[in-house]
Amino acid sequence: MKMSIEIIGTGRAVPPRKVSNDELAAQIDTTDEWIRSHTGIGNRHIADESVACSDLAAEAAINAMAMAAGYSGDDPAEIKRAAAEVAPTIDMIILATATADYYGTPSTACIVQDKIGAKNAAAMDITAGCTGFVYGLETAAGLLCVSPNRKRAIVIGAELLSKMMNWDDRSTCVLFGDGAGAVVVEKIGDCCQGKTGILQSLLFADGSGADSLVMKRGGTRAPYKKGETVDTPICVEMNGQEVYNFAVGAISDTLKALKEAGNFNFEDVAWIVPHQANARIVKAARMRLRIPEEKFYMNIEEYANTSSATIPIALDEMNRKGQLKKGDLVLTVGFGGGLTYGGNIIIW
Repeated sequence: MKMSIEIIGTGRAVPPRKVSNDELAAQIDTTDEWIRSHTGIGNRHIADESVACSDLAAEAAINAMAMAAGYSGDDPAEIKRAAAEVAPTIDMIILATATADYYGTPSTACIVQDKIGAKNAAAMDITAGCTGFVYGLETAAGLLCVSPNRKRAIVIGAELLSKMMNWDDRSTCVLFGDGAGAVVVEKIGDCCQGKTGILQSLLFADGSGADSLVMKRGGTRAPYKKGETVDTPICVEMNGQEVYNFAVGAISDTLKALKEAGNFNFEDVAWIVPHQANARIVKAARMRLRIPEEKFYMNIEEYANTSSATIPIALDEMNRKGQLKKGDLVLTVGFGGGLTYGGNIIIW
């Protein structure tokens, strides 16, 4: 029997508080017109002070597990009931985030494991910036393939970037939002040569650009020193022009590499789900490759950049709207801090 690593459930969690560009413009020196014209962003969702990364991650995972159990409605009690059926069958949790609950340890994935009741699951975090979910899917597929005892995994992208922003830096703070997305993946069969599910992933990195997108304080490069007065908080710092130039090339190069690796034409692709960082970046890349706009799923106007969560949030939106059909050829493409980039080839 040939094996496939298939997505059997999707879920997302987005804070209820929506902050429009106009609301931001009342607090910092910017305008709705500037933000929209430069990024395509109209809103972002911001979590309450009491919410941590694991809270959104667990909610997204529970929604994905409920769908895996056959329930895709919105009744909270039924969602919890259905998710509880699946929780004991989860063998591993892989969580991609740059905004973990705690620095270094414990992993946020371990906290999620407890929150969702997946007592039989191993758990670990991945730090690959905005490409984290793409890396996570490939990690899950590989770990499921190599062990006969592992069958199911949850892959989550979750971020609370609002808590890692310098809200006086108007060039950066307008770009980001909070959210989480998750998928349940299952191994079907007993060898890694299936024709459905996650067919192939391509993962890349360029560490020479590490300083282009970085949180400098708090690590061993800039550790805490007793008595030190810290003027700069732990926050995201970005060289926007460097990241823009990298991202356009990363999307183009990844999509071309996926096409060659999968031996298909872009006409065969039902959907391309890119990391939602900036609508102008995606437009420049698709024009470079001459791919029709309608093949790209974009929701940046509503959520802004949620880093590792953008792709799984989009997949869940598409799935619940019925836009993903069985047999569809779907490409994901991510790019972000590290610098990292890559993509997945999926037959839905």
